[in-house]
Amino acid sequence: MTVIENNIKQLKNDLLQMWSLVIYQMEKARFALINGDHNVAREVLVNEKRVDAFELKIDLDSENVLLLNNPVAIDLRFVLSVLKINYNIERIGDYANAIAKVAEHASGPMPESILQSTHLPEMFFIAQTMLQESYNAFEKSDRNHLNILFSMDEKLDKPNNNANNTICNLIRENPENTLILLDALSIMRKLERTGDHILNVAEELIFYFDANVVKHSKLQNDNL
Repeated sequence: MTVIENNIKQLKNDLLQMWSLVIYQMEKARFALINGDHNVAREVLVNEKRVDAFELKIDLDSENVLLLNNPVAIDLRFVLSVLKINYNIERIGDYANAIAKVAEHASGPMPESILQSTHLPEMFFIAQTMLQESYNAFEKSDRNHLNILFSMDEKLDKPNNNANNTICNLIRENPENTLILLDALSIMRKLERTGDHILNVAEELIFYFDANVVKHSKLQNDNL
């Protein structure tokens, strides 16, 4: 195995480890919020430092590969994609951390009535599925795992598009829940942004797989 092959293999392994950790972080943040588990919330907060450390290492190693190995063709596309994917996955880790902070300071589980009215469990499920499918696409170098992401993001957008009206109506009906409802609104926004970052990742994977730049274009399933 050549030096550049070794370096690229290590980059992929590091990014997969970080990605797997962020998947874990999002699931633990969801669990902590729904169950009011402060210990699990604090676990997420502690692990955030590991996510940040991965991001810094991957950035530095990617830059070194570009400077020292002079990659071309698919190797160059891989390294450029890793740099951008790394940023997007770290941002999703930030959202998981922010959700865990809400759970840590909550007096208990988020009320079931609010969870159902805001569709938060459904939004978590969609965002987490998108995160796992994008991981699978990268791990297996299989673009078929990308097909589901764009339609799923549209489903994630729907409750978010109605979020302001939903929260305002719930506050009018139950003003004593105002702070909890504002937390729910913030989490809805973060889950919607998680979907946006995963679509950014999908764009980078399409670039890596196919040398096709689709950024800023209107993506549809048939483009895949």
